[in-house]
Amino acid sequence: MTDHLRTEGVLVAVQKAKQHRSTDSPTIIHSDRGCQDVSKAYLEATPAKSFIRSYSNKATPWDNAPIESFHALIKREWLNRYIIKNAAHAHELIFRYIETFYNTTRIHSHCEMNSPHDYEKQAKERFMPPKAS
Repeated sequence: MTDHLRTEGVLVAVQKAKQHRSTDSPTIIHSDRGCQDVSKAYLEATPAKSFIRSYSNKATPWDNAPIESFHALIKREWLNRYIIKNAAHAHELIFRYIETFYNTTRIHSHCEMNSPHDYEKQAKERFMPPKAS
């Protein structure tokens, strides 16, 4: 979360994704074609061997419907409970919601009524061959 549209903010997010995700198989990364999402630095930071870049189509607003739905959800379930004091406070609240509830506990219909964390764990167990002993 930044208060500007410079590429550095997106690069920080990409770096965090690299730290927290295995890049053995490509990670899908979606954006809406903002200037920072098509910059040379962004393209270099998201090589095709590690990332599948997904962009919204021009004049197709429903491509961003999932994130718009998420924005409505985080406001309804979390942010509307607080008086947000400043950008740092907003960042803390958003981080806490995503990292300690949305990804780890909250069930999602598209994850077969599991949290994303549990769904990914189950998918790895189903699709990864057992390690040789």
